[in-house]
Amino acid sequence: MGVDPRSLTDEDFCYLATVGRVTGRTHEIEIWFALDGYTLYMLSGGRDRSDWVRNLCHNPEVTVRISGERFDGQARVVEGIEEADLARRLLVEKYEREPGSLANWRRTALPVAVDLTV
Repeated sequence: MGVDPRSLTDEDFCYLATVGRVTGRTHEIEIWFALDGYTLYMLSGGRDRSDWVRNLCHNPEVTVRISGERFDGQARVVEGIEEADLARRLLVEKYEREPGSLANWRRTALPVAVDLTV
């Protein structure tokens, strides 16, 4: 077994790789994240119009890199209100430097989860 992803929760970014729904090629983005156990949360400011969200809806098998460590997972758009609130709270607590500076993002962004395979 490799590194436990929970030990990487303080890293600033992760790199999410999705398979392009049109091209079939791998696309990787750098994005803020928060972990809750083995579930990784992200917020899409572009909501479901973002290419990476559209890609993972088409093919939920994704790869995540954090600090050079690679993890496979199943991605999904968060649908439950309780889990969506958790995702938003975790990300804002991790990244907000000035109170209220991420309030709009917190309220409007689409929560996405990756259930990591460990």
